[in-house]
Amino acid sequence: MMETQESSQQAAQQLQDILDSLPDGILTLDDSGRIIGINRAACKMLGVNRKKALLKGCTCVLGKKLCGPNSALLNSIRDRKKVKDYETQVVDSAGQRRVLMLSGTVLHNTEGEDSGAVITVRDVTELTSLRQDLEKRYSLHNIIGKSKQMREIFDLIEEVSDSNATVLIEGETGTGKELVARAVHYNHVTRNRKPFVAVNCSALAEGLLESELFGHVRGAFTGATRDKRGRFEAADGGTIFLDEIGDISPLIQVKLLRVLQERTIERVGSDKTVQVDVRVVAATHRSLAELVNQGRFRQDLYYRLRVVPIRIPALRERRDDIPMLAQYFIDRFRQETGRPVDSLDLDSLECMVDYDWPGNVRELENAIEYAFVKCRRGEIRPGHLPAEIVSGQPSKGSSEPVSHMPSTGFSTKNLRIQTDSALRTAGWNIAKAARQLGISRTTLYKRINEFNLVSPFEQ
Repeated sequence: MMETQESSQQAAQQLQDILDSLPDGILTLDDSGRIIGINRAACKMLGVNRKKALLKGCTCVLGKKLCGPNSALLNSIRDRKKVKDYETQVVDSAGQRRVLMLSGTVLHNTEGEDSGAVITVRDVTELTSLRQDLEKRYSLHNIIGKSKQMREIFDLIEEVSDSNATVLIEGETGTGKELVARAVHYNHVTRNRKPFVAVNCSALAEGLLESELFGHVRGAFTGATRDKRGRFEAADGGTIFLDEIGDISPLIQVKLLRVLQERTIERVGSDKTVQVDVRVVAATHRSLAELVNQGRFRQDLYYRLRVVPIRIPALRERRDDIPMLAQYFIDRFRQETGRPVDSLDLDSLECMVDYDWPGNVRELENAIEYAFVKCRRGEIRPGHLPAEIVSGQPSKGSSEPVSHMPSTGFSTKNLRIQTDSALRTAGWNIAKAARQLGISRTTLYKRINEFNLVSPFEQ
């Protein structure tokens, strides 16, 4: 009898020695949730003494949030489900915050009956720190990218963090120019606590834009029943983002030049100057240099705006970033929708990397959202993606690149002739000409500006 007891004790000690030699923490719970076994690694990770931990409820060691009556960990074990990679944070005995990854499974006795649970604990503090370092390195204020071009942009944003220099962001539609503008603002050492005010310069007519930017006084024009401060005053101390700056009229160009030179504005209808402390960040999908050469944009304003130029590459120019961007949007939509969609399969990823993305990052985001409508769980396959991505042929409604030329195979000269012919046939009826060309009125207006076409009625 004594020999049997000693043998059992020796076997138990040998088992404990084996468990203590493991790098991962091991906790054994009985069916009531009390700790009946814990190895050395778990004691070290959780900052507890083995004798004190034994026969205590797991709540005392792991905390109520992790091991309380309605915790995800215990509920999963009670429901006979495995728990995998449950991340939590604890403070160890030295006062250091540690990140732990827990997994759990039901423990069975020799007769196959449930008799508790086994929980494994891994210290992933260093891995988590590395992941955060990588995320910081490859993303900045929701801008994602690991390509050389994007890392250079991240570095430039960091370099201007203590500067008030005017920034000009150029890039095709959908590349994320406003994200870069926001990153420039929120990365600034002092202006990040002040307003960020965005204005789409192409969305308003000249008179409305002037009032919107600089404000007006009562009686300045019909309908001006009270004084109104403009966006420059609203952004005082912070940043004003002027999107589509290439579309502003000569009058607004003159007024903006004065703001950049003197840091003062005048409200519409007033001769009183107002001092403003505003950093200007402008953006355009057009080439301002070409507009200057065409005489449609002031050269002095161009150089005032282009103190710090940032060019955002088209997505097709940084294909290395496509897998990372796709996974970012998958993670975001999974969180928003609750659907267990994890990733792209290899065929889908190949389709996305090979596609030219005329709509850039915005089109990629829309493609992933579309895939979440089609895919219910698991991996996104080619059948879940928009047809144009699988075929490699952009749809007719896709966004056009910076040159405004759709992918039709026409040369610039032929496209100009085609556009001019359609306008003349339609008697310069914009809606009718746009229908004849199969494009939107907005696109037609862009072509008219690009080709410098003039209605015969204005000649």
